[in-house]
Amino acid sequence: MMAPLNRADFVKLSATFAGSLVLAFGIDGCANESAGRAAASSAPEAGGFTPNQWLVLHPDGKATVIINKSEMGQGVATGLPTVLADELDLPFDDVIVAFAPAAPQYVDPVFKAQITGGSTSTAAMWMPLRIAGATAREMLATAAAKQWGVDAATLQTKQGSVIDPASNKTASYGSLVAAASQLAVPKTPKLKSASEFTLIGKQNARYDTLDKVTGRAQYGIDVRVPNMKVATVLHPPVFGATIRSFDASKAKAIHGVTDVVRLPDDMGIAVVATNTWAAFEGRKALAVTYDTGAFRKIGSADLYARFHALAQSKDGAKVALSRGSLEGVHGTVVDATYQGPPAAHATMEPMNATASVTADGVEIWAPTQVQTFAQMSAAKIAGVPPEKVTVHTTYLGGGFGRRLYHDYTDEAVAVSKAIGAPVQVIWPREEDIQHDWYRPMAVSHLRGTLDANGDLVALDHTVVMDSIMAPLLGPPKNGVDDISLDTAVNSPYAIPNVRVNYIDPKSGVPAGSLRAPGANWNAFAVESFIDEAAHAAGKDPVAFRLALLAHDPRAVAVIKTVVQRAGSPAPGTAHGLAFGPWNGTNCATIAEVSMEGTKPRVHRVWVVADCGTVVNPTIVMQQLVGATYYGLSMALYGNITIKDGAVEQHNFYDYAVLRMADAPKVDAYAIPSTEKPSGIGEPATTPIAPAVANAIFALNGSRVRTLPFVPNA
Repeated sequence: MMAPLNRADFVKLSATFAGSLVLAFGIDGCANESAGRAAASSAPEAGGFTPNQWLVLHPDGKATVIINKSEMGQGVATGLPTVLADELDLPFDDVIVAFAPAAPQYVDPVFKAQITGGSTSTAAMWMPLRIAGATAREMLATAAAKQWGVDAATLQTKQGSVIDPASNKTASYGSLVAAASQLAVPKTPKLKSASEFTLIGKQNARYDTLDKVTGRAQYGIDVRVPNMKVATVLHPPVFGATIRSFDASKAKAIHGVTDVVRLPDDMGIAVVATNTWAAFEGRKALAVTYDTGAFRKIGSADLYARFHALAQSKDGAKVALSRGSLEGVHGTVVDATYQGPPAAHATMEPMNATASVTADGVEIWAPTQVQTFAQMSAAKIAGVPPEKVTVHTTYLGGGFGRRLYHDYTDEAVAVSKAIGAPVQVIWPREEDIQHDWYRPMAVSHLRGTLDANGDLVALDHTVVMDSIMAPLLGPPKNGVDDISLDTAVNSPYAIPNVRVNYIDPKSGVPAGSLRAPGANWNAFAVESFIDEAAHAAGKDPVAFRLALLAHDPRAVAVIKTVVQRAGSPAPGTAHGLAFGPWNGTNCATIAEVSMEGTKPRVHRVWVVADCGTVVNPTIVMQQLVGATYYGLSMALYGNITIKDGAVEQHNFYDYAVLRMADAPKVDAYAIPSTEKPSGIGEPATTPIAPAVANAIFALNGSRVRTLPFVPNA
């Protein structure tokens, strides 16, 4: 069973590895030679082990692989260890996986912090883990060569053993770790070629499946620590509101309620109890008055009216991309405006975290995607240095970007500090839906020009959307949020004259990172518009896209492949195509759609991706299917509405998500490749909405420019 591993645990664990080969690697994959030696005759000094070890080889032949990424269902607990085990020539069954502690040694090279997001895990850790495995393999072979008096270059490794083909001698890795631990760490170990992979690209079972189906896997909500209390939080319902006063007498009268705590910075009011039910009932019994501010008068219609006015006037717009010139370009004009509401992450496991603040420091158990930021924020709340904060990462019952924010871990730390006891903070579903960091409401206006040949030669694209970057990293210095503009500013279409304008309306609704942030909206606008432009030009939408992507053979390949796999639509249906590049991965989707009154019925979906080298085909297929369903759920139903400054939706009865009865059959395929891996968890989220919209047009000639397709579900 995978378990979180904090720094203190690692030092204790390392001290038991007498005779083990412990290798330390920086995030760039370079070996730390001093950490690559371990005393074979006695347990090493605890101080000699630092928490940046990726690999520990044990005398029994097993290997502990420590991963610096959070497992939220996307498969990193299987995929990342597979990369290392393949280079090590170790059977995957001999791998033990542990989550890394929050520590500087485990920062991600992309984010410069310990974060899981952006479909970057495999791409970022591909080389560090390969080098780690290859280094250990080379050291083990060298140790065997010294024992046998042969040239290490003549030896082979296979299935956890070193083999001498000349003499048929075999030595298990476990028998060699003591000798190998005395060797110098090679600086440039030889990596395998793709043809030599034995695990990568194969149908490997997931590491965590058995633990999950038997209930042994620990999610945040499963954490129990001695003397733990349970708390829940009532947040101000109106965005931007502050707490004027509250009466906790009725809450405290509920059996089991032990404390009521006003959290700092108007985070909310926490009700602490001996059990979850009492905490939830106490929350309902609170009497609170708020200072609501001007947002109390705002609703969705007001926001849309303002967004549309900004999109037309371009008041305050920042030019995010300027290529060629829009001046003097004449031809047939295609003009369209698209709009979409905020969307909630709606993870199955609501926000929760457990914290214990003591005189010695802070301990946190949390399903988090952002260990570094959670650690830093907890340190500030508790008034201790960051190194005094230990973060245990549990499994995540869904993330989708919601757990890039540390509001719920902050609350657990603040409550524990206030009551002087460990506490698990858990949000009811209503708080989770109504106090999310939402995919932002957006309005996009696109105006394109077709020349006499029907080629799209100019595009003026204005995006009105709250900054996704600001809550995570602070406002963008130049006023242009590249995250909010993903797929708008970096569209691969070869249009010679392009201007992309960005307007941050600062709507007052919390904006956040949601699966393929920015792109999950912009792809709908861009791909719907490309389809509109193709029909205005009198051209086939597939051929139209291929002409604009002729410079990118990998993009062309995914489109041609998905078209070939989909074939012709079934009677009474139509096909819609969309292309969705995301962070290095090209993805194309075709949706087969019919109409049931005004509701689109999606019968089948074909999705093809080029994500470079496929580490685990099963997981890649699962992610393509899952991302398609997630994107379709938002496209059909995802509709957060604002009334009187507050979210109207409460739970899954009024915030609908895709149900099994409406889930289409998905045919998923990955283009074979030996290129470096790119991300797979998010790309298929982006093209499904425009694919459905384009299919609706092909079916009945009606353009759908507003999400969701079923707003009152």
